[in-house]
Amino acid sequence: MNDVIYLDNSATTPVEEPVIEAMLPYLRTEYGNASSFHGSGRAARRAIDSTREIIAGHLGILPEEIVFTAGATEANNLAIIGSAYASTNRKHIVTSSIEHHAVLHTAEWLRTQGFELTVVDVDSTGLVDPEAIREAIRDDTLLVSVMAGNNEIGTIQPIGEIGRLCKERGILFHSDAVQAYGKVDLPMDAVDFLSISAHKFHGPKGVGFLFARKGTKLTPLLHGGGHERGLRSGTENVPGIVGLGAATELVFTEHDEITTRMKRFRERLIDRVLQIAGTRLNGHRTECLPHIANFSFQAIEGESLIMRLDEHGIMASTGSACSSPDLEASHVLVAIGVPLSMAHGSLRISTGRQTTDAEIETFLDALPQVVEDLRAISPFKVGE
Repeated sequence: MNDVIYLDNSATTPVEEPVIEAMLPYLRTEYGNASSFHGSGRAARRAIDSTREIIAGHLGILPEEIVFTAGATEANNLAIIGSAYASTNRKHIVTSSIEHHAVLHTAEWLRTQGFELTVVDVDSTGLVDPEAIREAIRDDTLLVSVMAGNNEIGTIQPIGEIGRLCKERGILFHSDAVQAYGKVDLPMDAVDFLSISAHKFHGPKGVGFLFARKGTKLTPLLHGGGHERGLRSGTENVPGIVGLGAATELVFTEHDEITTRMKRFRERLIDRVLQIAGTRLNGHRTECLPHIANFSFQAIEGESLIMRLDEHGIMASTGSACSSPDLEASHVLVAIGVPLSMAHGSLRISTGRQTTDAEIETFLDALPQVVEDLRAISPFKVGE
């Protein structure tokens, strides 16, 4: 991996050395079960409790409001399904058309179980209008779920405003904040549930958490030993949780420095890439996560673009890694009105803590020739 340029950090990030070092003792020597009463078990419990304190301190929440999970998909499911089944008289859910599939598919599954779903459209930049949420809310609405920042196009949503209007109506509000965590300020006072995954900010895969505001009701998805206050049974992933805590410390400590650099990269990418004919920026120009820039190119396929860039040692993505084997156009790009011909020619560049100026310049030097070569063999022409 030393010779490659990795620009797919929205899919996953490399685990940083301080995170690995923090995890190693809990893989080698302090390997006890956190439910055991002996010394090794108590050490594991202290490590878990310490991570709760770290996260709570950075987010301004209570440690007991954190439920550790296997990642954001589980956290999303727990928030959405758990709150739905805990509700006694409400059967309606509201979400947006550009949510991650871990939210959309979960909400759609609930519809098969007798719940009702309203999916709110977004504008051409991917923004959810709070007034559209207000209009979608009904007397029997139990939950609204709108992500903090989109994983494909990066558009930041007004979750503070949406959360406050939900609170006015006594409706629970959930936000998938996987891409936003540690990169933008999160209005924790406006949300009841918030989903996070460690591997999106230089932590290990297979661990995350759900913020569940004290007093909210959830029906657990997993039953067993009653771990995580009965909300998530299963022996805790102590090394992963410790890694999550270490990555949180890292991302919040370096927040200003790293996000400033990412914003500079994004502006540089947009300025240069849009100089290529037949190219468009997808998402909001300014209300956007600092690490994501998404483009569409006329007359080429995104998969071919990714493969050609890979030949140059540059790793990028056409969109969400969860749907990359699917050749259908991105539901996010379709929702913001990108023509299908261009939606299939999309490229997502997402930077990370480790990204350098030199890597950005190498990518920008390579991209125009790659696009030109692909267009030369395409049956379509720019402008058609």
